Amino acid sequence: MDLAFTPEEQKFREDIRAWVRENLPTDISHKVHNALRLTRDDMQRWAKILGKKGWLGHAWPKEFGGPGWNSVQKHLFEEECALAGAPRVVPFGPVMVAPVIMAFGTPEQHKRFLPGIGSGEVWWSQGYSEPGSGSDLASVKTRAERQGNKYVVNGQKTWTTLGQYGEWIFCLVRTSNEGKPQTGISFLLIDMKSPGVTVRPIMLLDGEAEVNEVFFDNVEVPVENLIGEENKGWTYAKHLLSHERTNIADVNRSKRELDRLKRIAKAEGVYNDARFRDEIAKLEVDVVALEMMVLRVLAAEKSGKQSLDVAGLLKIRGSEIQQRYSELMMLAAGPFALPLIHEAMEAGWQGDAVGAVHCAPLASTYFNMRKTTIYGGSNEVQRNIVSQVVLG
Repeated sequence: MDLAFTPEEQKFREDIRAWVRENLPTDISHKVHNALRLTRDDMQRWAKILGKKGWLGHAWPKEFGGPGWNSVQKHLFEEECALAGAPRVVPFGPVMVAPVIMAFGTPEQHKRFLPGIGSGEVWWSQGYSEPGSGSDLASVKTRAERQGNKYVVNGQKTWTTLGQYGEWIFCLVRTSNEGKPQTGISFLLIDMKSPGVTVRPIMLLDGEAEVNEVFFDNVEVPVENLIGEENKGWTYAKHLLSHERTNIADVNRSKRELDRLKRIAKAEGVYNDARFRDEIAKLEVDVVALEMMVLRVLAAEKSGKQSLDVAGLLKIRGSEIQQRYSELMMLAAGPFALPLIHEAMEAGWQGDAVGAVHCAPLASTYFNMRKTTIYGGSNEVQRNIVSQVVLG
């Protein structure tokens, strides 16, 4: 196993770095480097820049309009974007539903949905979790009843990230109660402008409404929006979740935020404290270990060997690291990290007279990161899966 990059891969990295430096808007990278609020326009603007280049779907094969990069090239692209201060690509369209459409959709569905996803023009949301059906997705109750050439959908989804911006949503819906719960689930694509769809934002502790409830009241969905076969949606859901959990790990963002943690610690005068520096060192060791795990997977894929089934393990370690760096940032800033007023965060509340502007969003980041060990399958459940699948 060789974890070193080849000269060709290093050249690829340099080309990506140069392109990102030239095309990433400076106002957006400033916000990302300082954890300031990104608007829908900020995220969409970067998505469309990538889409115009053909790189929003950077993991897509050429036959579907992607660059056809191998696993190492995809990793290098993601790393350079993260270190440059690019926003995370909103994953629901290009990273999550697109591979499902490619693998299980019809040629007509490929032509209908993939161009809008790849260009960044269409904003997708994820309709998986429900009240009482989070980690146990097999218990979803949102019902889709076939009536002629349409499905009539009734039910509720919750914790729908950025659902207030959504134009389309992919949903797990129950189409049968026969047999095991997993066998009665279908995968349906729903236009969120359809009559009967209601989105209700959930205000969180960080002052944002990042997640939402989505209600379906007799929503009519054409049968041609069904992906694959009816009652086979559980298979497609598992295919998607492997992409989601690897995406949650996001080692590249952790590397960028580790550098930000060091900047904050130095600015706040705690970097010279040996005990605090020990905590940063322990975090850095874990970030490097996570990166090595990712590179092991890439090396296996590159050599054509069976990749390790570590999506759950990556999710566990990545989410815990995200929580730890947000905690250490809070500790570094002390009381200046406390303000949690939306307008204050927008204005850079403290100012030079009271405290550094970089302190303003730290409480927001801390509270937001509490979710990472829960979503995408709680870490407790993921540990059970790892023990069964990996350890035997």
